Amino acid sequence: MARECEICGKKPVTGNNVSHAHNKTRRRWLPNLQKVRMVTSGGNSKKIRVCTRCIRSGAVVKPVARKLS
Repeated sequence: MARECEICGKKPVTGNNVSHAHNKTRRRWLPNLQKVRMVTSGGNSKKIRVCTRCIRSGAVVKPVARKLS
């Protein structure tokens, strides 16, 4: 599904914008998702959409960058 972290399952949450006059309109908070290349258990790399918290926590193992000679 779109806008969902493939590691932790974080999704958009809903709530209200509240103005100074206390008017309420609906809004959504979207997770900060990034497309990242990840090493799978078989050693291959795969592109996935994950939230920045999973990237920072080390839940995503990135492939080693190749040296250009």
